[in-house]
Amino acid sequence: MDPPAAPLTAGLDGSPASLAAAHWAAAEARRRGLGLRLLHAWVLHVPAPAGTPPEKDRDHWARRILDAARTEVLDRFPDLEVTGDLVAEEPADALLAAAGRSTALVLGSRGLDRLQSFFLGDTGLHVAGRAECPVVLVRSDTPSDGRTGGGCVVAGISLDRPCPGLLDFAFATAAARGVPLRLVHGSPLPVQAYAPWGVDPDIAREIADDADRELTELLRRRRQLHPGVDVAHVVRPESPAKAVVHAAEDAALVVVGRRRHRPALVPRLGAVAQACIHHAPCPVAVVPHD
Repeated sequence: MDPPAAPLTAGLDGSPASLAAAHWAAAEARRRGLGLRLLHAWVLHVPAPAGTPPEKDRDHWARRILDAARTEVLDRFPDLEVTGDLVAEEPADALLAAAGRSTALVLGSRGLDRLQSFFLGDTGLHVAGRAECPVVLVRSDTPSDGRTGGGCVVAGISLDRPCPGLLDFAFATAAARGVPLRLVHGSPLPVQAYAPWGVDPDIAREIADDADRELTELLRRRRQLHPGVDVAHVVRPESPAKAVVHAAEDAALVVVGRRRHRPALVPRLGAVAQACIHHAPCPVAVVPHD
């Protein structure tokens, strides 16, 4: 008998964005037939003796964050298996540890611009760049069922470094939701494609046709494994980051990759992931790959 699948874990910090993440995770856990773990890290956590009045329990407000989220989730999904954990760790450390025991982490995202995130720091960005499982970042204005825009799942695909884990996650998510999957590959035109009168259509067509053939072959096996998923792909003549962000305008979820081992002094999250986290209007899943 196969071991039970790992749960989805939603990190809570008391913010509206983290509560939206808990609701999104609950809906996704129900679709996938998984349990849900609600996690709140409170570095000063010390279990109080039984009978301690709330005003003397230093964990009172931390417990309220967990209890309130669990109550709201169970009101919507009474049959969902939901556990709540209060741990005495720094939030990023607790979430990275939980990643090894989770199908995915789901976190609230403040939607900060690049400059604000650099100076203020962001636990979600830190964890998304280091976790060993997919990390989904959810904004506070995301509907609790995650069905924003047209409802499809969009995945950014690189042909230089294909990511099987990204494809597996994207197909599984689309299958669980019963929605189309749209795969997007951005391929900027080379300098020789440009002429004084504009873009050379023959060069542009040749580049697009080559990428289209590679994508078709890459997806052949996945189509066989997920025959019920309506999947299509598109090649856009622009940077990968712009291509995926543009495709995200009517998506319910965007799935992007993140290399596990990046060179020193290079940001943990690449340009495509950064662009989607800051500009996509829907939740963004960052999937690690080698």
